[in-house]
Amino acid sequence: MSEISNIAVAKFLEHTDAEAASFFEACVHCGECAEACQFHLTSGDPRHTPIYKLKPMERAYKRDKAPFSSVMKILGLAPSPVTEEELREWEPLVYDTCNMCARCTLVCPMGIDIAGTIRKMREGYAAAGIVPEGLQRAAEFVRKTSSPMGVTVKALKAQIKHQEDATGIKIEVDKKGADYMAIFSSMEIMGYPEVLGAYAKLFKRAGLTWTISSVAYEATNTGVQIGSGPLAKEIVTRVVDAAEALGVKHVISPECGHAYGAIRWAGPNMMGRQFKFEVVHIIELLDQLRRDGKIPAGKKDSRRMTLHDPCQIIRRGGLLKEPRRLLDESCSDFVEMKGAGMTNFCCGGGGGVSANPRAEEVKTAAFSLKVDQLNGVKDLEAVVVPCGNCRAVFEDGLDAYDMDLEVIGLSELIAETLADMGETQA
Repeated sequence: MSEISNIAVAKFLEHTDAEAASFFEACVHCGECAEACQFHLTSGDPRHTPIYKLKPMERAYKRDKAPFSSVMKILGLAPSPVTEEELREWEPLVYDTCNMCARCTLVCPMGIDIAGTIRKMREGYAAAGIVPEGLQRAAEFVRKTSSPMGVTVKALKAQIKHQEDATGIKIEVDKKGADYMAIFSSMEIMGYPEVLGAYAKLFKRAGLTWTISSVAYEATNTGVQIGSGPLAKEIVTRVVDAAEALGVKHVISPECGHAYGAIRWAGPNMMGRQFKFEVVHIIELLDQLRRDGKIPAGKKDSRRMTLHDPCQIIRRGGLLKEPRRLLDESCSDFVEMKGAGMTNFCCGGGGGVSANPRAEEVKTAAFSLKVDQLNGVKDLEAVVVPCGNCRAVFEDGLDAYDMDLEVIGLSELIAETLADMGETQA
């Protein structure tokens, strides 16, 4: 075995805890996960079967950690060692054709968390340096600027200034004692900066105090995507330290899928303690403010709209009802797409796939399933996509399939349909 394979296998074994081991023992090879995976459904390639992508980690477990593995070695019945060549052969399966959307996890009759185990398997790949170039570059940008796209605080402040000019509302930076600290994905800051203005408008109306940290404005957790626990913790720590230094009561996770799970669910475990603030997703917050009558809906948008359910927000995060309540009150012709909700298909670019140029072809093919869903809604005019990464993938995918459809963020829609002072919803 080479040094690289030794490093990867050691990490595989380190992350094969009791849960992962039980998964490897439980699989009955029924193939249900294949029928749930959009990469397999669009390619028909048996290698794209989700459980198959875990083979190197499973083999390392059965050779070195499974019950009676030492006896099996003596008898010559243990699996052969995992080689560097095999690791490199599997690497595109692990990074290009898995967005960790957990649709396979949802349907597995044995309850195997395939998506979560892929995340653990990526730890071995990241430790051994067998990672797609696009994700390696994103990680380097994070270490230099905190942003996977290299967005500097100077660029952030320029976007803030543009939104202040557009809305006439001051956006505070590094304000101590604010109720909320908002973090954003790089894609939102540079691609959809109007979300900053939407926050300003909505929070002013609600009477909330909020701020953006100049040292922890980035929500994207490249460590989670690439499979590097140390980097994931570094990114979470940066946000936690800034929020606690500013003394805020809440940190707002933005319209970004994996960022929500990273900071809210995995974050305290990474830090080894509870935070001194509460993490709230922007969808949760807007829904609560609407329920409390602080951001009343005004005239509804009359276009026929549907909703894309980002995997990490809906399927793994549980925010199913909130965006629909908000849409019902802000859009007069909201229609669900077929397969919406917990079983919805990923945009195709989650789990770091969109940051991996090598995966462009399989990502675009996977998006064809979203095209089918969208085409199933007659006379559709717009799709609400409450995730900056999904939004960018949608725009690329719609262009690739020559579809003329507007892609809208949820926060901007709520801000645009906010009732004027004194106005009541009809």
